[in-house]
This record gives sequence, C-alpha cells and structure tokens, in this order.
Amino acid sequence: MCTSISVRSGLWRTLAGDAPRFAGSSLYVGGRLDLAHRRLLAAARDDGAEELVGLVAQAVRQVVTTTVPAGGGDEALVAKARGAIGDDHPAASGLIPLAGLLGVSPYRLSRAFTRALGVWLTRYRNGVRVARALDRLEAGEPSLAALAADLGFADQAHLCRTVREHLEHTPTALRRLLGANLTSVSSPVIDDTEVASSRSS
Repeated sequence: MCTSISVRSGLWRTLAGDAPRFAGSSLYVGGRLDLAHRRLLAAARDDGAEELVGLVAQAVRQVVTTTVPAGGGDEALVAKARGAIGDDHPAASGLIPLAGLLGVSPYRLSRAFTRALGVWLTRYRNGVRVARALDRLEAGEPSLAALAADLGFADQAHLCRTVREHLEHTPTALRRLLGANLTSVSSPVIDDTEVASSRSS
C-alpha cells in the first residue's frame, strides 16, 4: 500500500534546495507516481537504487516549490563515474556506493549522468557489463552461472534478462551468433531463459 522512505539532510537539500517552501501538506498520488512506485518495487530485486532516487525526486517535486539549481562540474563528475565503472571499482556496483565514492548525492549523480549521456547510470553500467559478457561468450565461456557471478549480476537469470534487454538475444543465442569456440565444453550448456521462452511458444 505504501513505502516509507527516509533521506539524510544532504540528499534532501539536493532534492529540495536549502530553503524549501512546501506547496501543501498532502501528496496526491497520481498515475505517474503510482507507476513509479510499482516500478520501484518490481526493480528492488535487481538495481532498484536509481528507481528509488527517481521516485523520491518525483515526490519531492510535487510538494516543494523550491527550484534546485543545476550543479556545476557535471561533465567532470560523469567522467569520473564512467572511469570508476570502466575500472570495475568496487564502489561502481551501484548508484549509492558510487555517489559516495565521488562525494555527491545519488540524485545529483543520477541526474548528471542522464543529462550528459541520455541514459540512466544503471543502464550504462549494465551496458559495460554486457560488453564484458560478450567478450567472455565470444572466447568460449562455458558457464553462465560463473559469468554472472564474475560480472556482478545477482544470478544467472539476472544476467540473461539484462543481456536480452540490451541485445535482444539470450547468451546462448549470442554464442551461436558469435561462433564461440566451445570445444572445451564436455556437455551442452543450456540457457534456462531460452528454454522457458521456447516452451511458451
């Protein structure tokens, strides 16, 4: 029915400004906010942090009339974030730890990233991981479970969903497309996601 969210004072100032003026004491949950809430809950098992920050920002904009000035130095911030993701820094595993590493609020980092590149930070990070998965698949990686663990996915199903979302193919189909060398594999490797989709068709 509802989700209670507490934010630290620094994040609140980033979202609402230093002296927010409230437009009212009630928050109307319209269709957009309801959808955002449902998407947040659906994404919680994977990469929900960016959804959470977006939901909080959307709610704050409905009750606070203060305009938050755009942060300066966003290009340098995005470059540092991309560098940390490219270097596979441990803090690059999610929006919140990466924002902590860079010394900014998660909201500012997410907003700057989207404004600079046109995609959410989470999607960019997943794109980098998918590219690494392609390298491994092309080289003949036999185990999708090991690949998922090495690349920081929650499990093999999470890897398969993300790869299909970005490339419209399962990892098994990509092996065939890339002509991957699987001569070292003693038994066939099956992609559970592909099996489930073929059964339903």
